[in-house]
Amino acid sequence: GIHMSETNAVARTPNPMPVGQLKEDRGFWKFFFLSLVTLGIYSLVWWSSISNDINVMASRYDGKKTMHYCLLFFVIDPLTCGIAYFVWNHKLCNRIGDEMRRRGMQQTISAKTFWGWSVLGVLILVGPMIYVHKLADAMNSLAHDYNRKG
Repeated sequence: GIHMSETNAVARTPNPMPVGQLKEDRGFWKFFFLSLVTLGIYSLVWWSSISNDINVMASRYDGKKTMHYCLLFFVIDPLTCGIAYFVWNHKLCNRIGDEMRRRGMQQTISAKTFWGWSVLGVLILVGPMIYVHKLADAMNSLAHDYNRKG
């Protein structure tokens, strides 16, 4: 028969695989059309999933916690007259880039991506759309890696 000590040893073996799978199918057009159809509600869900997923992937390594997007959107941003939005995106992009580098992946995003495409990109109108596309691609790559390696 199996002794208790053997059963406990098996139960205590850490599992490097993730408990759940993160979304790998984020895309700009899906974001754009579903946000239009739902009058912006989908964009809250989309951004919230980004803040949740980066915390799932990176927090145990970098000790940081990205503020949940709904807290930013409904409370903190209005209290700071919109300044928190810029700080949140700046930190988010650097954190995603840092996590890509930590995983040995090509870093495709940083705070420069946010400031260049989302902020200055407003001048060419499509900049913020390119920012969302780049952010979605970076999160898809990270989620793909996480879903396979933990």
